[in-house]
Amino acid sequence: MNVCVGCVVCYCPAGAQCVAVIRGKNKQTQRHSLDVKMAAARGLTKLYRIGLHAIRQNTTLKATTFLQQRAFRLNGALRQQPFDSSAEKPQFPGASAEFIDHLEFIQPNVISGIPVYRVMDRQGQIINPSEDPKLPKEMVLNFYQKMTLLNTMDRILYESQRQGRISFYMTNYGEEGTHIGSAAALEPTDLVFGQYREAGVLMYRGFPLDLFMAQCYANADDLGKGRQMPVHYGSKDLNFVTISSPLATQIPQAAGAAYAVKRENLNRVVICYFGEGAASEGDAHAGFNFSATLECPLIFFCRNNGYAISTPTNEQYRGDGIAARGPGYGLMSIRVDGNDVFAVYNATKEARRRAVAENQPFLIEAMTYRIGHHSTSDDSSAYRSVDEVNYWDKQDHPISRLRHYMTARGWWGEDEERAWRKQSRKLVMEAFEKAEKRLKPNPELLFTDVYDEMIPPIAKQRDAMWRHVQQYKEHYPLDLYEK
Repeated sequence: MNVCVGCVVCYCPAGAQCVAVIRGKNKQTQRHSLDVKMAAARGLTKLYRIGLHAIRQNTTLKATTFLQQRAFRLNGALRQQPFDSSAEKPQFPGASAEFIDHLEFIQPNVISGIPVYRVMDRQGQIINPSEDPKLPKEMVLNFYQKMTLLNTMDRILYESQRQGRISFYMTNYGEEGTHIGSAAALEPTDLVFGQYREAGVLMYRGFPLDLFMAQCYANADDLGKGRQMPVHYGSKDLNFVTISSPLATQIPQAAGAAYAVKRENLNRVVICYFGEGAASEGDAHAGFNFSATLECPLIFFCRNNGYAISTPTNEQYRGDGIAARGPGYGLMSIRVDGNDVFAVYNATKEARRRAVAENQPFLIEAMTYRIGHHSTSDDSSAYRSVDEVNYWDKQDHPISRLRHYMTARGWWGEDEERAWRKQSRKLVMEAFEKAEKRLKPNPELLFTDVYDEMIPPIAKQRDAMWRHVQQYKEHYPLDLYEK
């Protein structure tokens, strides 16, 4: 044997010599071990005093924080029921259930289907007056103008890509109600994790058209310095985490961020958007489970728009949508009509209130329809009919439903519609033309923001790039880039 119990405490390098401590044969070694243990005890006492002093000096660590952390531990302990061996019921720690005496498998369609919550019908009429959020006229008009402005920006940037002016684009046609309704129910300090079809959330928070255009054109005004492909927006000032291409990575990230928000004990939530296709990724399972077991103030917002690129929902899953998965993870869940901006608003607002008050996650499944192609790389006519798309575009569109609501109250008419359509197009075109004329970011920015100070390997890459550009400068029009 070549270790001793003393080495566990002091990491003593004595090795085999310390075996004598265990065998009781070497008094000198025993004294050595005792001295080391005493020194270690004195060291631990000193560290404790230093730590206690630091805690007292740190004004941010208030008594409420310690009580909060203690409550975290107590909550889990309180949920563990006392063991009763005499009770004739299951005592397994992994589930709450009752015994049965007959063989029966649970059917996937054990219920007829989770209902879809809505406030307005397709003609914009309030179904149940008690569910009407009774929003002021100015707020409803803002909803409508943001939804239509997003629609106008989509049309212009989509055509821009088709003309070869930008490399890629993704429209939001048909899903505008999910963006604006949910964004309006949040606080500006709430943290947003988007997927790639939530431009309306960012627009509602005040992200200007100039920056939307700058990002898609990757010009010098782009906050991302031209490093991301189009529609990968982000804004630190507006608490909108930059979108990344890999599917569903934002879901466990949002769970971690929500746990941090809980630890800070702030009046904030995290909201995480994703599609029903992303819910098939393993990251969705991880995010759902972590958020539930850690009791995080998090809203999972699933846009179920019928298709994951070309994969329809009947090939994506066999269960009752995404909301049906919530109870299995311990998530409070609801299914809403995503084309009803008021239903989305009500559900998100209540989920936010309870997530903050109760420290628990919520799952909202917004049923909607993706009217446009998945992206400019997709042709949806290959897997769905024109009649199907026309139904949702003409008969059950979130913009037309809200317009019916406003028209019935005398808040909007044909004159206002024509004037706003003209104005919104003018606003988008002005930003579009400005973005096209701006220079591209300085190529030096390719090598920044990786390390605080540029390290030799990156400096070597930068120098190699400039040598290449100088050698083949006829292929690199540097006059189009900022100096």
